[in-house]
Amino acid sequence: MTTLQRKTHPRTLSRFATALIAAAVMGASAQAVAQEDDPIKVGILHSLSGTMAISESTLKDTVEMLIEQQNEAGGLLGRQLEAVVVDPASNWPLFAERARELLAQEEVDVIFGNWTSVSRKAVLPVVEELNGLLFYPVQYEGEESSENVFYTGAAPNQQAIPAVEYLINEVGIERFALIGTDYVYPRTTNRILEAFLKDEHGVAEEDIMVNYTPFGHSDWQNIVSEIRRFGEEGKPTAVISTINGDANVPFYRELANQGIDAADIPVIAFSVGEQELSGIDTAPLVGHLAAWNYFMSVDTDANYDFIDAWIEHTGDEEAVTNDPMEAHYIGFNMWAEAVRKAGTTDVDAVKDAIIGVTVPNLSGGYAAMMPNHHITKPVLIGEVQDNGQFDIVWQTPSTVAGDAWSDYLPGSRDLIADWRKPMECGNFNVVNGSCGGSTAAEEAEAALAE
Repeated sequence: MTTLQRKTHPRTLSRFATALIAAAVMGASAQAVAQEDDPIKVGILHSLSGTMAISESTLKDTVEMLIEQQNEAGGLLGRQLEAVVVDPASNWPLFAERARELLAQEEVDVIFGNWTSVSRKAVLPVVEELNGLLFYPVQYEGEESSENVFYTGAAPNQQAIPAVEYLINEVGIERFALIGTDYVYPRTTNRILEAFLKDEHGVAEEDIMVNYTPFGHSDWQNIVSEIRRFGEEGKPTAVISTINGDANVPFYRELANQGIDAADIPVIAFSVGEQELSGIDTAPLVGHLAAWNYFMSVDTDANYDFIDAWIEHTGDEEAVTNDPMEAHYIGFNMWAEAVRKAGTTDVDAVKDAIIGVTVPNLSGGYAAMMPNHHITKPVLIGEVQDNGQFDIVWQTPSTVAGDAWSDYLPGSRDLIADWRKPMECGNFNVVNGSCGGSTAAEEAEAALAE
């Protein structure tokens, strides 16, 4: 017996295929509409507790203000922005955990965060593994360029080196006390400065003093006594301070207790700004110095607008602004412009689009993102006033492009970073023509072990 099968008419097949295609198109359209309605998630990775909260909590508030302003202006790509805030609590391994939470669980499109270099080193393997974007707003030691990180704070050639040159050329300093918190940023920066002082200016070993203390250090009596003795040996002496966080308050207090003022031994600080000076008696600090790329006292319309917006956001007429806040202002606007340029928040598209992006800074000029993921910045030296502000006493005539690798360290002077195709390398050796590749995991392990 023969079984007869009913043939499907071609017209029926055509209708069925059309229905499938229509359903797929409708599904894709619905998904696209849903994505368009979803907010763009902005991760904020700053300590809100612990020793670094004195510096970092303000940066969290800054990013939230920038997000609010962007949303009031219509958002990005027709979508609103949403802040996703975590507290790594000044705990360096916890920074890595919170970064993974932001990227893997919250699926943020970008992260603005970190202050200390050890916290950045801890996060670096995570953002590279999960292909995230991190905008890092604080001065640091250099010796790094990651495909996934954009360094909007100063490299050593944009802060530490010009500060020392100022002390030598303008103040006549001949002896240098390098005093810092015991972690990767002060140690590497001081290694660069020691080489610079010896090789470029012929400073003798005995004219350089180096000392490190833990985070949160409070008993400065013996160290300040040592600094005083170091400065009593007949040569003009200055302190170069890479002390971070709340340890700065008792350090300056002890200087005053021992009668050391700026006329005797000036201190030039790389991590003390308006925020750290707010709420303390600044009378003993008058005349001491800080090197940054922005001060609240900058006289420009853009800066006054930023200050007004910040006061309105905080509701505090006494609220102050500082350099890392401006770095977040620059980094946020660069990221937003790159998203517009790419037409998407896709990480790889934004990474490609952001190189060459130029946005206004707050000091009357412009900041450009360079191929090494560092930006152009002016360098300013400010003198502490009794109202907690800084009088700008010196500045570079134009902006300075940040160097990822120091010219003063043997292992670094032959390296360059360029994330454009075809090089796409953060540590390319121009002598042997090879790319060293990522060392993020090893660097994180070393930084956390210190």
